Amino acid sequence: MAQPGVETRTRSSVITARAAATFDPVGRSVATARAFVRDTLQGWGYADVVDDAVVLTSELVTNAVIHAGTAADVLCLRTDDGVRVEVADRYPEREIPIQSTGPRLANHDSENGRGLLLCAALATRWGVEYSPTRKQVWFQLDLRERPVGTRSAGPVLPVDLLPTTDGRVRVAVVQIDRGAAITSWNEDAEQLFGYGAEQVVGKPLGDLAAWPHTPGIGTGIAEALLLSRWEGSYGIRDTNGRVVPVYASHLRVRDTNGEPSTVCLLVRDHERAVLQTPQRTPVSDGGGENRSRDPFEVFIGSPAPDDLDGLLQRTVERARDMLDGDSAFLLLATDDETELEVRATTGLPSARQRFARVPVEAGTGRYGSARMPAVHDDLAAVPGAVPLLNGTGMRSVVTVPLKVEGRLTGSLGVAAEAPGRYSNEEALRLQFAADRIALAVESARLGELERLRRGSLSFLVEASDLLAGTLDRDQTLALMAQMTVPTLATWCAVYTIADQSSEPYLSYVLHEDEDRIDGLKALLSRIDPPDPVPTPGARVWPAPADAAHQAALRVSKRELGLTSTPLSSGIGSTLATASAVGGETVVLPLVARNRVIGMLTLGKPSDDHFRQEILELAEDLSRRAALALDNARLYSERMAISQSLQRSLLPPGLPQIPGVEVEVIYRAAGEGNEVGGDFYDLFPIRDGAYGFAIGDVCGTGPEAAAVTGLARHALRLLAREGFGGPAVLERLNAAILDEGARSRFLTLLYGEMWPQEHGSAILKVVCAGHPLPLRLRQDGTVSPAAEPQPLLGVMDDLELYEQTITLDPGDVLLCVTDGVTERREGTRMLGDDGLIDVLTTCTGLTAGAVAARVLRAVERFAAEPASDDMAILAMRLQEPLNGV
Repeated sequence: MAQPGVETRTRSSVITARAAATFDPVGRSVATARAFVRDTLQGWGYADVVDDAVVLTSELVTNAVIHAGTAADVLCLRTDDGVRVEVADRYPEREIPIQSTGPRLANHDSENGRGLLLCAALATRWGVEYSPTRKQVWFQLDLRERPVGTRSAGPVLPVDLLPTTDGRVRVAVVQIDRGAAITSWNEDAEQLFGYGAEQVVGKPLGDLAAWPHTPGIGTGIAEALLLSRWEGSYGIRDTNGRVVPVYASHLRVRDTNGEPSTVCLLVRDHERAVLQTPQRTPVSDGGGENRSRDPFEVFIGSPAPDDLDGLLQRTVERARDMLDGDSAFLLLATDDETELEVRATTGLPSARQRFARVPVEAGTGRYGSARMPAVHDDLAAVPGAVPLLNGTGMRSVVTVPLKVEGRLTGSLGVAAEAPGRYSNEEALRLQFAADRIALAVESARLGELERLRRGSLSFLVEASDLLAGTLDRDQTLALMAQMTVPTLATWCAVYTIADQSSEPYLSYVLHEDEDRIDGLKALLSRIDPPDPVPTPGARVWPAPADAAHQAALRVSKRELGLTSTPLSSGIGSTLATASAVGGETVVLPLVARNRVIGMLTLGKPSDDHFRQEILELAEDLSRRAALALDNARLYSERMAISQSLQRSLLPPGLPQIPGVEVEVIYRAAGEGNEVGGDFYDLFPIRDGAYGFAIGDVCGTGPEAAAVTGLARHALRLLAREGFGGPAVLERLNAAILDEGARSRFLTLLYGEMWPQEHGSAILKVVCAGHPLPLRLRQDGTVSPAAEPQPLLGVMDDLELYEQTITLDPGDVLLCVTDGVTERREGTRMLGDDGLIDVLTTCTGLTAGAVAARVLRAVERFAAEPASDDMAILAMRLQEPLNGV
């Protein structure tokens, strides 16, 4: 049943679109409902009624989810002449707070009924409908009557004041699907950027877009493409690699199947007037009441951008429009207030100027400081007075400071191409606006710095973990470059210095576009490297940009026929390289342990500058990278020395013994070890006699390897002096004990072999504490070939003896270290019995096949890698041919 005085019908109209959503009875649903209605109406192009619709929806949803305590259903209906929004709850018995005795609605000071009061005040029509299960409040907002095809209008201007374009205005129309891939590319887009549709359709727009990016902050292109509407500046890389500054207008739409996409209209940045939404003028309400507004919102507009870059860009655009200028700029002061950093411009080549720095105190005159308002009637009379405007064609300018609590936080300026455009009156107007926005800008800047610091901390923690995870020099160089590109810079080069007398060497080059790496590397190879100055901090290095400029100039002259100098590369490649390195290039020293070990070089594309926060982050990274690189160098040097010394402990080669097959397999435990505590040797003693040995020094690593070297060289020397096996081992035992605290226990199997003419061999063996050698006969039987005796390095007086055995043709003698027999898997151990079982399966195999089968059995016995050194020596007597 309808209440008196409340209309329950809406005029008949054609519904052209609808959107619906349900919100749970919780407090956060109110904000979610506001966002739903705002995005829906903006997507439909009904920006004129968005604010009123959002306010009414907010109040009605609050009544449903807070006061009525039920879920709220919101339905938006688009018609040809307006929009209808319906809000329903599940509490139909709740009455509408309308007084029956009089025309006045509920008390203005009461919470109850405020939504209906607003409906009565703002909506064109509104009403309430009841059903047995729900109550529905709806309102209708009609669009203002406007002439067909006219959205807004500006004053008639003289021709010389109209925006400037390049002859025919080209508007690129690009459509992007839900995956950010290009689906449509018109002819104007091809003319502006050089790509044909077949080259770009299906590729992500992000591959072409040069989107302003700062670690930890800012909206990326992927996020911007998901917004219902977006306007702003960025760049598109053309076919030559140059960045074309553009102004873009994005509109999110959906087709008849409900599939969303984004339509992007793009023009050259200096032709932004073609697409830029004109400033909305405040419209008074129907009752003629003047609503009080915040001076900041009057200047910036409502709602104000919630990010710093958007706020600064809106500020310069409003300042330019307010003083009818041709360009405007805003600079933010550094923490020490000595320099100003360009953060937003309009009407100027922003890509060239972004993050460029100018001094706060430019001179001694009245207009030499950014701390005071300044008016320049003609910059041609005072060249360089405003460095930012050099070469831009601007003649007159007014600048004012941004101050917070007396501290300089920035500078705002407006410039015109004509001289004498501004006076003190315009300076006062601009200063008034600057005072209104200074606090908001500083608050947004501090918020950005906080986000940047958090992002920087996360970046450095991740970088430290990655750098600490490797001791390989080449991998460290690659990590250094990959962490800086594209997060900190567009390209990176790392120079290394081997020692104080060496010249810097170009070790690694990386560019975010892999096609540019070869050209960049060739360019850097042709110029002298930067000086290895140990002074901390980044310093500008102009050499790459100058060299690229000269190369591009030579190519252009050669192309025009002005010179006959042959080209080393094509014009496209040269110009692309010039564009890639044409911006600012900085060098940071890599200092570790008070020595410059290299330089980290970071670069930007044409006319780009680094912001101070990025340089500070790069400096932190360079310190960590320098230490990691020096650690990798020291580790590599140590490993090279260690491996060289270890290789000297291995036999230079195995001699050829007539009638005997020999195979040796050696595995040293520990990362990077080539020789450990186990060792082997096989060497000629005299004509017809050969010595062989296999031993195990207690422990692993360099200390064990030192005893290994002593043992191997002593064995050869003593054996060739004519000493027998026991005498050789007794003298070796004395030499080990002479090492004192550095001595190690040593188990050793030593033998001498005399091959015989009929194919057999006589062996004399001494087994000092070592696993016994095993003999495999042709019939498959396995037996020990020696008896155990005391190990070396324990007792002064040893009484050792040798045992003589004869090997028949086809017999195998297997000698191993305890790394084989003591192979473990939990509580199980391979042991002597396990080795015998393996050897019994090797009848008829060559010495190499026997050693390989033993190794496989050891490896398969346990899943974990071996923790002890391991040596296998197999010798097999060959069988005579044809029984001879």
